[in-house]
Amino acid sequence: MFDTLTDSFKTAINKIRFHDDEKALSRVLGELKKSLLKADVHHKVVKTLISSLEKKTKSTQIGKDSFLSALNEELTNILTAPGNQGFVFASKPPTVVLMTGLQGSGKTTTTGKLAYFLKEQKKKKVMIVAADLQRLAAVEQLRQITHKLEVTLVADEQSTPQKIVADALLKAQKELYDVVLIDTAGRLAIDEALMQELATIKQIANPDEIFYVADAMTGQDAVRTATTFKEQIGISGVVLSKFDGDSKGGVALGLAHQVGVPLRFIGAGEKMPDLEPFIPERIVSRLMGSGDIASLAEKTASIDPKQAKKITQKIKKGQFNFNDFLEQMEQLKKLGSMKSLIGMIPGMSGMAKQIGDIDLDNSSEINAIKALIASMTKKERENPELLNNSRKRRIATGAGLNQMQVNRILKQFNSAAKMAKQLSSKGGMKQIQQLMQGGGGFPMSRR
Repeated sequence: MFDTLTDSFKTAINKIRFHDDEKALSRVLGELKKSLLKADVHHKVVKTLISSLEKKTKSTQIGKDSFLSALNEELTNILTAPGNQGFVFASKPPTVVLMTGLQGSGKTTTTGKLAYFLKEQKKKKVMIVAADLQRLAAVEQLRQITHKLEVTLVADEQSTPQKIVADALLKAQKELYDVVLIDTAGRLAIDEALMQELATIKQIANPDEIFYVADAMTGQDAVRTATTFKEQIGISGVVLSKFDGDSKGGVALGLAHQVGVPLRFIGAGEKMPDLEPFIPERIVSRLMGSGDIASLAEKTASIDPKQAKKITQKIKKGQFNFNDFLEQMEQLKKLGSMKSLIGMIPGMSGMAKQIGDIDLDNSSEINAIKALIASMTKKERENPELLNNSRKRRIATGAGLNQMQVNRILKQFNSAAKMAKQLSSKGGMKQIQQLMQGGGGFPMSRR
């Protein structure tokens, strides 16, 4: 997710080799400055970072350790703004959040992603309020999202945004909802009518938080519009959408510093689970290539612990079957982008960049495996050892595959099951470390 920036910092760190080498430090800072500007980091932020880095590194003995310490400290300072981090619940529910932003910024989708995050990871009762009656498809889009997420939607195309919000808040209090997310109208540009409507809704809702959804693809324009919303409406946080489509990623570095409000979440993919809390210390750890174990733990907390224990026991006994595989695919889909998840594991950010992203819904290989499993009998799914040549031929015909493809998939499945069993043994962690040290990551086939 921060590939370009991480590469820039790693290159800089690796070039600081000797103590008290001011020339090397000056050269590295010059190269880092160019890299950050190319990555779309605002020139004022770059100037502040480079100046502070030079001063702090020189204040101690110049070397890799002092440079690394200064870089870590300054990045954290730049990414931190006064206010809350992540999602903070009100002392008395419901927590009311006003979602604002320009049309096309991804505001409605982000509202759905935030609802998913609150429902799945925080186990909260969530209501979404459709107060955007300007964009014709907005209410219908929310209907589809809330139906899929199984969260409550309050909507009425024949009413007014103000009445919808007032009615929704009464319902939320009466029915004990934990969080109310209000999706407001946007425009193609900031205008007086938009700001007046938002001001009126703000007065009615008396929100605990006002989030501005900024489109990462607009670069520094995201900073300017967020600043205007802060001045005219008063926002408490920024959610950066479409960050997965921004190859440079520089807008995230310094957005909080420039706008003066915290960056609260980042949209890291197209699917509902692809929203990550922006905690400065964790983000700095990822920028430095050190992973983010805390965020990874929070993500995986949505997996059913009983189911996870059951699967672990079956793996240890070598009893992992095709039904288990399908169940695990469904669990993994709840975690969001595989590329983002791998990037949270210390030392694996390089591997995340190599494999790109794995789409568990649309991958041709995953779909072939699903078709193969769908063509099996119940007994065959539960006991893969039953699959002799005649059964394989029948399955291949039913799945629309040839027998060579079936044999390859079954071979991969068996190898993966054996490897999982081996790695779940007492010496499994040592084997993982050996694999990492030997080849820089786990062997993977790409097609």
